[in-house]
Amino acid sequence: MNYVNNKLKNITIAWVSPSMKLGFYIQPVLRNLDKIVPKIEIFTSEWPGFVPGCEDAFKVNVVGKYKEISVGKTNAGYKRIIQLLPLEIIPHLLKFKPQVIFVTGLSLWTLLVLTLKPLTKWRVIIIYSGSSPNIDMSDSPIRIFSRRLMAEYADAFVTNSQGGKAYLTNILKVDQAKVFARPYQIPDKQALLQSSAINDLDLSNNQHPVFLFIGQTIHRKGLTFLLEACLLLENQGCCDYTLIVIGDGAQRQELESWIRERGLENRIKFEGWVNYGSLGEYFQHTDIFIFPTLEDIWGMVVLEAMLFGKPIMCSKYAGVSEMISPGDNGYIFDPYDPTEIAKLMRCFIDNPNLISSMGHKSQESIAYHTPEAAAEFLTDVQSFALKH
Repeated sequence: MNYVNNKLKNITIAWVSPSMKLGFYIQPVLRNLDKIVPKIEIFTSEWPGFVPGCEDAFKVNVVGKYKEISVGKTNAGYKRIIQLLPLEIIPHLLKFKPQVIFVTGLSLWTLLVLTLKPLTKWRVIIIYSGSSPNIDMSDSPIRIFSRRLMAEYADAFVTNSQGGKAYLTNILKVDQAKVFARPYQIPDKQALLQSSAINDLDLSNNQHPVFLFIGQTIHRKGLTFLLEACLLLENQGCCDYTLIVIGDGAQRQELESWIRERGLENRIKFEGWVNYGSLGEYFQHTDIFIFPTLEDIWGMVVLEAMLFGKPIMCSKYAGVSEMISPGDNGYIFDPYDPTEIAKLMRCFIDNPNLISSMGHKSQESIAYHTPEAAAEFLTDVQSFALKH
């Protein structure tokens, strides 16, 4: 299909997302979508600013203020929340007059957009990033009923994963023909390398192989069990490695104290928060990426590591685990089992040749997933919605 044609140039698109606070990864895709369909504007209540390389690539409208309230606690996964979203999204959209609306999630904004659809003739495409227990809420009959109702009136759906597709078709009863499953949240390597905050990062004093963790230091990310795996390695006399932890959060002080009490501070290094544009330096200078999350609907950081040719150790509870071929470009593990994590870490420690061979496979498998290809994929979905 020739994506850049006069018809597409005349289409007006609204990308409606309650929060883009952690949405650095979608910006390169939107930048490329804007090249295909120039009349696109973003509407959100939380905007963190542009990532390097995407500055002013598209217009962003910040609408009202984002608020949320917790409606339930979980031991390991996402908080269950209700988003309190500003109603002024409607006059903003009516003024913009989009033909197609991409709306993320199944929120109040999605409901409002679908309610006005009969009058405005909008084509509505729902973005459902992926599936996980606390996001799907399959145990809540009220939520499932309301979601099925919204799903009935949408023109198409986009999801990163086959797990997301299964939820949409099996639980929300969406027609399979309307569901498009393909990774659309795709990182841009250059955006990860464009910050001047870190130049020529030197990790030569660290024992290799160097394992890398990037994420919030909160319980859901599974860091506690990863550190317990490191203690198991220490007790086995296995000290020939380093773990670098990038991120900040509620557990950081507790975990750093835990490490010091067990004498692991020479093995495990906390770097704290790192600017997005500087993460590429860490990917380049480390050896294996490890993602021990207890619940993640996707896991963009895994794709970022694959871009830099890293083998992946990935939790089975991450949607992005679909991108891992065990024994080929990495391993999938149970994050609640420190013994299994330690065993897989030893595979790389004892067999360093695995690092280059698996890393090469990671780079091969991500090569077809680019921001340009993702933008063309979204354009295909848009064309489907307009035709049907």
